[in-house]
Amino acid sequence: MLFHVKMSVHLPVDMNPERAASLKADEKALAQRLQQEGKWRHLWRIAGLYANYSVFDVDSVQELHDLLMQLPLYPYMAIEVNALCRHPSSIHADDR
Repeated sequence: MLFHVKMSVHLPVDMNPERAASLKADEKALAQRLQQEGKWRHLWRIAGLYANYSVFDVDSVQELHDLLMQLPLYPYMAIEVNALCRHPSSIHADDR
């Protein structure tokens, strides 16, 4: 199942800089692992915002939920999720 996910990060302005750096490093490591596993298929930064658009390829809504809740920055995110399905006018043989 494919999901389009918008994640907007809102770190507290008074967060300890070392804590913020540690969370960001942990987030990057997990995001890269999930990309290598094929679960986090696409990841794009939204210009001018601390936010991204992503496409996840997971087996269920529950799996997506569990992955998102694992993210180190999850407590500081506003997340929007949309399920995706193949468009009949697409010229591609698959959804990649």
